[in-house]
Amino acid sequence: MAAAMIWWPRFLLLLCLTCKGSTFYVPGVAPINFHQNDPVEIKAVKLTSSRTQLPYEYYSLPFCQPNKITYKAENLGEVLRGDRIVNTPFQVLMNSEKKCEVLCGQSNKPVILTVEQSRLVAERITEEYYVHLIADNLPVATRLELYSSNRDSDDKKKEKDVQFEHGYRLGFTDVNKIYLHNHLSFILYYHREDTEEDQEHTYRVVRFEVIPQSIRLEDLKIDEKSSCTLPEGANSLPQEIDPTKENQLYFTYSVHWEESDIKWASRWDTYLTMSDVQIHWFSIINSVVVVFFLSGILSMIIIRTLRKDIANYNKEDDIVRGLGWGGHMQTCMREITVNLKGIEKKKKYSLFLKVIGV
Repeated sequence: MAAAMIWWPRFLLLLCLTCKGSTFYVPGVAPINFHQNDPVEIKAVKLTSSRTQLPYEYYSLPFCQPNKITYKAENLGEVLRGDRIVNTPFQVLMNSEKKCEVLCGQSNKPVILTVEQSRLVAERITEEYYVHLIADNLPVATRLELYSSNRDSDDKKKEKDVQFEHGYRLGFTDVNKIYLHNHLSFILYYHREDTEEDQEHTYRVVRFEVIPQSIRLEDLKIDEKSSCTLPEGANSLPQEIDPTKENQLYFTYSVHWEESDIKWASRWDTYLTMSDVQIHWFSIINSVVVVFFLSGILSMIIIRTLRKDIANYNKEDDIVRGLGWGGHMQTCMREITVNLKGIEKKKKYSLFLKVIGV
């Protein structure tokens, strides 16, 4: 017994130390160090729209697919948000530039969208859907540069206001025509970590941006190595999607790396300060309706309860007034007598009730 009393405190102390050590690391939060030309996986999350409020998975549209589609195991929060994190065929290497690469298809075999697929893509574009990708757990963002003239100054210099929006637009519409963003220019920022002289430099991804473009099939030059040449300047026309017929196009991408002073611990600051300009009217209206509905039900329950209590009080007052104080006392004594007789009957069967466990 004495040995057990000495052993238990040691066991509890060891258990506390174990719990403290296991809570140091949170999955998906620890920094990942990359070396030169290490693969940086680009994953897709979902498609969202502020108009429909209905998220779709990435491959619900005819995007280029890898040889094997692998979905990431989801937690409860990702399921509630409608996230379906999946791999993509984008090939990105750490600090390695790519001017233009064909994502799928060959020089003489572009991607062909059927009439049904073209209609679906056109519908999602008109519904203002956004595509969400991630790299090293960082969501992709589109940089928006807004210029406004300074009225206070005499030369009226334009001030630049840089904003970011989550994801990138699937496409756009112009004069009843629908265009698809089929070229993505990825801009990834890395922070060079301090290492010793005899060690290889390590890098950490600190920002993930994209510039979506729409480039017509005829304006792209594709070689046999799946490399492409982008048209210069404004000589290119956008890739139109006609929902009434088949459409031929190429999905292409480019990769550009830039060194940044942003440290890994501060890489989420840009995303947390984003101002979401999309007003989710459906969610707001849904929340207001639910609040009013629950408030109405609660009010009805309270009113019915109060009415019942007030009616009982009024009934007792009427009885007292009708019978007088003496009659009221007789009624109370009669009820007490009935209750006492019930208790005496229960005593007769108390032994039986104890046996059966009541």
